[in-house]
Amino acid sequence: MEDLRCAMRVLVVEDEPMLADAIAEWLREETHAVDLAHDGEAALERIAVNDYDVVVLDRDLPRVHGDEVCREMVASECDARVLMLTAAAQLDDRVTGLSMGADDYLTKPFAFPELAARVLALGRRSRPAAPPVLRRAGITLDPARREVFRNGRFVPLSKKEFAVLAELLRAGGNVVSAEQLLEKAWDENADPFTGAVRLTILKLRRKLADPPVVETVAGVGYRIA
Repeated sequence: MEDLRCAMRVLVVEDEPMLADAIAEWLREETHAVDLAHDGEAALERIAVNDYDVVVLDRDLPRVHGDEVCREMVASECDARVLMLTAAAQLDDRVTGLSMGADDYLTKPFAFPELAARVLALGRRSRPAAPPVLRRAGITLDPARREVFRNGRFVPLSKKEFAVLAELLRAGGNVVSAEQLLEKAWDENADPFTGAVRLTILKLRRKLADPPVVETVAGVGYRIA
């Protein structure tokens, strides 16, 4: 079975810090950019200012209950998909969560590989379908195998380099701003003034080798020529 993975922006909302950190670490290993919130109020604040693909939402949250977070997301026509987590395993509880607008439901305790697979499946629904293999300007990027080739030559990339290149290829030659790349490939802790995007682009250019293929559009962003 194909495993078409792609980097996504994920918000994990969980009031147990150790569990939240463990979920975030697992998802980051899958190359996703992950933000954390430990209560419903903080979750709504982040959802209001960030464009998430998936929100992993614990139901029993302090300050603002997970049910209300889900309702407000639906009312505001938020595009993010919701994976609701709860210790309640009864059918009525699952039906209630789904009826409030959750897209999927996972009961605790759960296996991390299953959570990651559900996040990935929801992420596919939240964005237009991308071709399984991305190709442009002699570059071939295979999300399933996490492989990149340039004119038939294998190009070893770090997770961030891979995520940035994937976003540039998905743009189909259109310009992608540094802010958009930060949003998709990094989490909210990334400092937009650190030059992380510029440094990653420089490394990409060096690894992709000549002829140059990643263009800088002054004052706008980057694109694959």
